[in-house]
Amino acid sequence: MTKSRKSSGPKPGSARKLATRVKTARGRTLSSTRWLQRQLNDPYVAAAHDQGYRSRSAFKLAELDDRFKFLKPGGRIADLGAAPGGWCQVAAERVGAKQGKGKVVGLDVTPIEPIPNVTLLEGDIYDDAALQAVREALGGGADVVLSDMAAPSTGHRQTDHIRIMALCEAALDFAREILEPGGAFVAKVLKGGTEDQLLNQIKRDFDFVRHAKPAASRADSAEAYIVATGFRGRKTA
Repeated sequence: MTKSRKSSGPKPGSARKLATRVKTARGRTLSSTRWLQRQLNDPYVAAAHDQGYRSRSAFKLAELDDRFKFLKPGGRIADLGAAPGGWCQVAAERVGAKQGKGKVVGLDVTPIEPIPNVTLLEGDIYDDAALQAVREALGGGADVVLSDMAAPSTGHRQTDHIRIMALCEAALDFAREILEPGGAFVAKVLKGGTEDQLLNQIKRDFDFVRHAKPAASRADSAEAYIVATGFRGRKTA
């Protein structure tokens, strides 16, 4: 409900006191074992399960919105790369989609299990048909474009950085086409140098641009988020 927002994450001291240790099983690599152990001991994973969110990343969006307040009641939201749907869930709660006050449309190249009060589309952001489908589902332009997209990791930091920045640039192009004047754009980036070029592009199109790293982002991750508000319209894009 829009009047009573869910928690933006686990409460202080709510993390499990006893760490769960995972033994290396036959057929499981050491890296897989470490990942599983991290998941089992991650308070945000536990909180997502407890609160019914599909991913721990839901808390990243909630924290960003708590700080910058771009998800407003009645807003029309386009979530790019929406799978598995955690960001759509948070957006639907905060714009009042259940009460019919706003709309949320999620787009991904892979199918997503249905989410109450959210329209889910299968498509590629590089395809003009996907842009048109999102516009039709929203009934017009978007007030906010969200992107938590990330390409599969190659293990090579520079390659991963280039790939995720390319996705962010594609999301920005999508946003320029569908955002209403005054709208907002929120996207994941990886720190590594070239994000400054993207930041300069965004500053030409938005009044307010900031970098942010939510508490729900793992400390050892290079990810951060760009939050841009006050879209100036396509004539400046």
